[in-house]
Amino acid sequence: MRGCKMAIARLIACLVLYTSLGHIPSSLGVILRTTDKLVWANEFEPIELTCLIESISTNNPRIEWKKIKNGVPSYVYFQNKIAGDLEHRAQLREPANILIFNTTRSDTAEYRCEVAAIDDQRDFDEILISLAVRVKPVVPRCSVPESVTVGTSTELRCLENEGFPAPQYRWFHNNEELPQDPKNSPKFFNSSYSINPDTGGLKFRRVRKEDAGEYYCQAKNDAGHAQCPSQMMEVYDVDILGILLKIFGSVLIFVCLAACICHYLRRGCFHKKGHSENNYNWPARNDGVDYGDADEGHFRHKSSFII
Repeated sequence: MRGCKMAIARLIACLVLYTSLGHIPSSLGVILRTTDKLVWANEFEPIELTCLIESISTNNPRIEWKKIKNGVPSYVYFQNKIAGDLEHRAQLREPANILIFNTTRSDTAEYRCEVAAIDDQRDFDEILISLAVRVKPVVPRCSVPESVTVGTSTELRCLENEGFPAPQYRWFHNNEELPQDPKNSPKFFNSSYSINPDTGGLKFRRVRKEDAGEYYCQAKNDAGHAQCPSQMMEVYDVDILGILLKIFGSVLIFVCLAACICHYLRRGCFHKKGHSENNYNWPARNDGVDYGDADEGHFRHKSSFII
């Protein structure tokens, strides 16, 4: 008899303890759980967010779903019908799960399932679920130089900004994937390239003749992949384009100088306008004075005045 009283006292103490800590036995309140608090889904594919009622006494509990994005809540299931962003795109499934027919990137958010049971001692419970929607990459933008010179450095670029999560990048040369580390491949052991899979950059420290060919880039994440059209990169022993440009520039400068010289010659800008002995007009010698030669450098009197 004494042992029975002690057992009852322990049971009452446990109930008091559970009540004070907020843990009510399942028979006295509503309790929710979910199969996954972090859910991933591919864009345009269906996904189900689970809200399982483990225990409840109320026959018709009030069920609500809220979408929380950037800290702002909004109803997606309210008063027994789908609302808000999920209207015409979802349905409620027993007991309180919500099925989204075709998820979009805008559905990435937190979702809160709330159940109110007025006949239960613990009449309310909620559970929070995070939904992340994967987005397939679009065709990346690739930049491949048309021609490079042997021994020089160059970089090929690849960029895609639609995919979620952010894609990883891979490069292909003549339809063969380039290994991340060329030293791990006998075929590319002597290559000097390096690939950044996060940014999509393909850098060559010293270009070789063997590096010529077609290149394309692929962006890939868990939702899928996309690639840009292949582009040709030619490798020359000498910089033919640079030499041609220099020759053209030299010829252009020569033609301009020749045209300027001809122009000034036609205008007579280079004709020397000076005095010479042949075209100098000496004054008439009718005054009886012998002026002498111009080269003597002084005046000489050779005639006498007659009075």
